[in-house]
Order: sequence, then structure tokens, then C-alpha cells
Amino acid sequence: MDVSFLQPVFAAPGPYATVCADVTHTTENADAELDLRVRAIAEKLTEQGAPEAVVKAVRDRLLEGNDGGEAGTLRGRAMVVASDGAVVLDEILAAAPARESAEWSPQPDLVPVLRQLVGRVPHVVVIADRVGADIVVVGDSGQVEEQQVEGDTFHMRKVKVGGWAHNTYMHTAENQWEENLGRVADELDSLARRLPLRFVLIAGDVRARQILADKASGSWSDLIVSMDEGGRAAGADREPVDRRAAELIAEHEAREIADTMEKVEAASAHGLSVTGTEHVVEALRKGQVETLVLADEQDDATLLVGGSPLELGVEQQDMDALGIHGEVVPADRALVQAAVASAAAVVVVPGSALSGTPVAAILRYTDDSTDAGS
Repeated sequence: MDVSFLQPVFAAPGPYATVCADVTHTTENADAELDLRVRAIAEKLTEQGAPEAVVKAVRDRLLEGNDGGEAGTLRGRAMVVASDGAVVLDEILAAAPARESAEWSPQPDLVPVLRQLVGRVPHVVVIADRVGADIVVVGDSGQVEEQQVEGDTFHMRKVKVGGWAHNTYMHTAENQWEENLGRVADELDSLARRLPLRFVLIAGDVRARQILADKASGSWSDLIVSMDEGGRAAGADREPVDRRAAELIAEHEAREIADTMEKVEAASAHGLSVTGTEHVVEALRKGQVETLVLADEQDDATLLVGGSPLELGVEQQDMDALGIHGEVVPADRALVQAAVASAAAVVVVPGSALSGTPVAAILRYTDDSTDAGS
């Protein structure tokens, strides 16, 4: 995962409030329930010493669901608020968090956030009919964009009038459908050129889906996943479409984890991967890390961090060698900050995938001092 979106977090002044919250807003009593959940989060932050400006920023942002709009459709939300009350991270979670958390601490607690983010899997969801389509675009940094492409509805309905008129109406309607869906296909061509899409999910009218598939260019024709459910009509239930999109995202995320672990294994044969905290820390100090691989459940291990994120040490003698004094920081937080500072990607994987070690890394390069570790 590209974690450059975390740069504003570390550029802001600490301490930080890190919040993973359930903001589900689908019941009759949703406003009252959300208010109670947010109140509990605010009280927890206050008890930990967070200033009122920070608590208010958290409270105001989470309660947006009670005001309707897009925020009312979310289920999970992650936030980081800096000590000056600035919201420096506000991200949609894949679902309501299994464990809500609210922490006021010198460093942001980002591994739980990264573990639960809506998959940063670039994709497009298209709900089409013979007039046009509603398009939801999720980019490679997780940003969501909604579009509508509309065509001409003239002579859209095929009618059985018989004889020459019947053939003319059928021909005119079919041509109009082709033209309308051609506009949708053109937009998808543009998106495929601009984004590294992983899939294009097409739902809605069966004939519209067929036309889109026929018009698909080589840049996205192999990415199409078609489904029968879903429609553009007012009141149409889009939950099946959302569910299918979530399934596809999960499949791609699982594939990314498997691919990452295969790369760690394959790279080790050439000295281009390391495992274990000590060896990863050394690689981060030298700017060697291309991808940092973290177990989703971290222990209480700590690292020493100097005046910059890449001044890292496992023990005081490491800092003595650098000629600096180190501050004790939870290891996972120090590692994430170092990855962001060195433009490394971060992949969070199940602990079982790392066979008991909390961290590994794929390297950009190796040198004579690089030790693969164990």
C-alpha cells in the first residue's frame, strides 16, 4: 500500500488522537446511538489528557452522520487529530471496527488503521441501463469519485407496431442504446488510462451490460466482472452491488498479501529481503526498504528514535554509534513513520504469514553489510 497519504500526519505537531470508530447509521435510533458512541470516545480521550480542541474536532467530525449526507452511509471511520486540533487523517474503514479505539499518545497508532482501511484497490463500479450509467471510481489512494453519464432517451423503447415501422423502431432504439453506452465506454476508457484499475464491476440492465462488454477496449475488457443484480431506478437496492464490490476488493487484498509474501521469499534468494526487527531497522536506516511488511497484531516491543524517523535503533548502543540520544517509541509506530519518511510501501499481513516474526522487508538494493536475518 502506498502510504504517502500519511505524510500530513507526521508533518503535524503531536501528541495525536487516533480514533477507529463505529459510525454505522442504519437503524431507527441511529442518531441517538451514534451520539452515545461518540460521547464515549470523547470521554476516553479527555480522560487521557487530550485538550478540548482535539476532543471537539473528533466529536464534530464523527457526528456528521447525524446530519445526513454521505457520512450517514459509512460504517467505520478512522481519524488522527494533531495537538492543535487539526484533522490530519480522516479515512473510511472497510467496516465497523471489531474493536473501537481512541488513544491520545505521542505517536499516532496507525497499524490498526492500515489494517482496516477500505482496500486501496483501484476499481470502478458501473450500474448501467440503456440511457447511461452511474459510476463510482475508487482511485489508488482510496479517494472516491461519483459520476453519471447520461444519453438521449429518444425512441428508447422497442415497441411491437408491426411491418416496416416495427423494424424502424427497433433499429432506432438499438442505435440509441449503442450510442448511449458508447459514451459510458468512452468514460471507462479514460479511467482505465488514468488509473491502474484492478476490476470493473458492471451491474444493471442485461442489454446495457452486453453492449458495454462489446465496446470495452483492451485496457479494461479483461477487468470486467458482470452481475445480474442492481439497477438505476429510484429506490433500487444497491446493497448487493456494494457487497459484490467488497468481495472483489477482499479477493485482491488477499492476493496482494500472498504476492507480497512470495516476493519476500523470492527476494531472499538474492539478498533482497530481510526478516526480523533488527535487520529491518538497519535496512530502514540505509534507505533500502521498498516494502515494509508488518504483522497485523504487534507486541509491546519498542525502538529508539532520534531526531529524524530514520535514526532508528534496537538498543542504546545503536544510537551511540549514530552519536545521538534516542526516544523510546512503540516499534510498529516507529517502523511506519520510517516507511513514510523513506517513501516505502507498507503491507499489513496476518501474523501467521510472517511465521512468528513481527516484521519483514523487501529491499530496493543490497550491499555487503546486508543480513537477511531470521
